[in-house]
Amino acid sequence: MNGARSLLTTLVDAGVDVCFANPGTSEMHFVAALDTVGGMRGVLTLFEGVATGAADGYARIAGTPAAVLLHLGPGLGNGLANLHNARRAHTPMVVVVGDHATYHKKYDAPLESDIDAVAGSVSGWVHRSLRPADIAADTMAALDAARRGVVSTLILPADVSWSDGAGPAPAASEPEEPAVDGDAVRAAAAALRSGERAVVLVGGDATRAPGLAAAVRIGEATGASVLCETFPARLERGAGVPAVERLAYFAEAAAEQLAGARHLVLAGAVSPVSFFAYPGKASDLVPDGCTVHVLASHRGAAAALEHLADELAPGSTPAVAPSTRPALPTGDLNAFAAATVIGALLPEGAIVVDESNTAGVGVAAATAGAPAHDVLTLTGGAIGYGIPAAVGAAIAAPDRPVVSLQADGSALYTISALWTQAREHLDVTTVIFDNGAYDILRIELQRVGATSGAEPGPKARELLDLGSPAMDFVQIAEGFGVPARRVRTAEELAAALADAFAEPGPHLIDAMVPSLLS
Repeated sequence: MNGARSLLTTLVDAGVDVCFANPGTSEMHFVAALDTVGGMRGVLTLFEGVATGAADGYARIAGTPAAVLLHLGPGLGNGLANLHNARRAHTPMVVVVGDHATYHKKYDAPLESDIDAVAGSVSGWVHRSLRPADIAADTMAALDAARRGVVSTLILPADVSWSDGAGPAPAASEPEEPAVDGDAVRAAAAALRSGERAVVLVGGDATRAPGLAAAVRIGEATGASVLCETFPARLERGAGVPAVERLAYFAEAAAEQLAGARHLVLAGAVSPVSFFAYPGKASDLVPDGCTVHVLASHRGAAAALEHLADELAPGSTPAVAPSTRPALPTGDLNAFAAATVIGALLPEGAIVVDESNTAGVGVAAATAGAPAHDVLTLTGGAIGYGIPAAVGAAIAAPDRPVVSLQADGSALYTISALWTQAREHLDVTTVIFDNGAYDILRIELQRVGATSGAEPGPKARELLDLGSPAMDFVQIAEGFGVPARRVRTAEELAAALADAFAEPGPHLIDAMVPSLLS
């Protein structure tokens, strides 16, 4: 058995049966092995950032490691932004990167690069296989690391891939769940019983129903505020699910949510900081005089919260979000009307991939009482995540509708993911919030200008404008094989969504909305 076939066999035997790929010459033996090793689904993407983003979305929904195949250092570099998001989400992922043959590297061929250094910037585990006999064990080590919540990168030289001599894989081992830290539970319980204002900030695996239920029980019993991190990897919400408010994106609003807290309990979340620095404003959002208590990291946070809830509120049952739908609006479309239509029509069991950024500001409130659904968010802030992540989510859960809420500017980074949606016949409805601008950057330009005293001029404003010329998302989508239509009123959006939800397969809706700053 050659090295590539050994790697593929090991992945399949360990339960990894989907590989998102944009391969090149160095990976051709892996590609060829797809026809000799049954059980692996290869999913082609047209850009490496789509492959890595799709793997992220897949693993967040499947709960198992995703596999990615990339070509040398430049291919890995093209996928780096969404690997950054995956790292921030603690997504289990095995990235296989082909490299030049070991004897060829000394010639410094045009595609030669320091793959190890590039991989190290986003990976929690990096290894280079140097013998076919080691590949199976190296693959299992990569999987073991990925299951702990890191991006694992396995570098596979071409001659190691094509050479024979590979051995069998060692037995798979399930990662041990982190033990609940009794001292941390007792310290948090004491803080929450103190009578002083407290905030419980949840993230990691505590953003699913069990963790949310425990957190809400704690809040109801102690009066503590319960917040979710700003960008959770996967948040369960909607009717019948305990509801928690998300920490605000802008630092001023987040500071108001945390104001006066004397205790901050971190359950799967990290201590809050502002996303960017601003002159004269604090970066650390923890209020002065507030003690931070780390209950658990991203793995084991739900279990720790359940222990804490049983300590503080034994036998209690948390309140859950009621089943409510907003009435369908009428008239010209704007960001809030679009959000209301989505809330009124969101299907049961939907997976919402949210990269709507500023234009989607009303979506969370509009969908709070919609049928229970999952939300995947932009954990690392590197845009171009949404459409690829929707690919992965749809492959991971083919029986669930995927709704991709997408800002127009960030859509263009990885728009070719629509082609993969069409090729794989995925049930994804993409709604483009089309305001013809980088609205979030317009807001940031105003904020920076306010601190510097400078008024943005025409050259600065032009750099954030996407309307000269305007892009035609309908033609772009149809060019990739995805049916599309443009809507300008709430009624048209409602009709387009109803049609898309009724017909399996990919659809795109170009929702024309004015800028929030207009």
